[in-house]
Amino acid sequence: MCLVLLAYRQHPDYELILAANRDEFYARPTARASFWADYPDVLAGRDLQAGGTWLGITKSGRFAALTNYRDPAWEVSGRKSRGEVVSNYLCSKTAPASYAEILRRTGAEYNGFNVVFGDLNSLWYYSNVTGEPVQLAPGLYGLCNHLIDTPWPKVERSKSQLAESLKSVPLSKDKLLALLHNKNPVPDHELPDTGVGLTWERILSPIFVESETYGTRCSTILTIDKAGTVEFLERTYTPHTNLYEDVSYAFAAGAV
Repeated sequence: MCLVLLAYRQHPDYELILAANRDEFYARPTARASFWADYPDVLAGRDLQAGGTWLGITKSGRFAALTNYRDPAWEVSGRKSRGEVVSNYLCSKTAPASYAEILRRTGAEYNGFNVVFGDLNSLWYYSNVTGEPVQLAPGLYGLCNHLIDTPWPKVERSKSQLAESLKSVPLSKDKLLALLHNKNPVPDHELPDTGVGLTWERILSPIFVESETYGTRCSTILTIDKAGTVEFLERTYTPHTNLYEDVSYAFAAGAV
């Protein structure tokens, strides 16, 4: 997952609006979002290589989304899959504040990551780069492959577009999907230097990423309204084409 945008208690109709892109190698096997057979309360996509997930929500309204921290110095072979950070939370009943303390103790077991997680009552952020969990206040947040709200161009631009989308009542999901499909590159002088070289900095600079072997695999729109109704839309893309497929779910959090 390369980009996560959150509007937490910033719209008159919604407690949470989350818009996210998952960027990954096209060859990595993945299952699209569904309720898991082994954990029927969990709605998420699944990494079929390591078994975890990058984003999901439960029937009770527990949710989480993860991004990798982009710095080759943080990549060490043999560590646990970062997808476990999300799946372990979703598959448990651990309170968000307690899970934050678990991450504080265990975060070093993974390569660099960021995770936002919570439930119907709170929202948390943790990065094992800083090691300190933070409970987030109502606001608008952007998370890419650095720390939360790092002012990378794609983060600043997408947050600005999200803020514009929040002015619409009712909220337009189509506008959020269009935001996530923005392929405009960033000029070289605005690119961050994350240690992957100029060619990859250019490839990774748009909100929607495309290359020969790596890119945006899916976009997700997750909302929880004031009544606790969850709506989940995942759009999965076929690389190097204009084709995509949508799956969508809606349910009352805590009612099942």
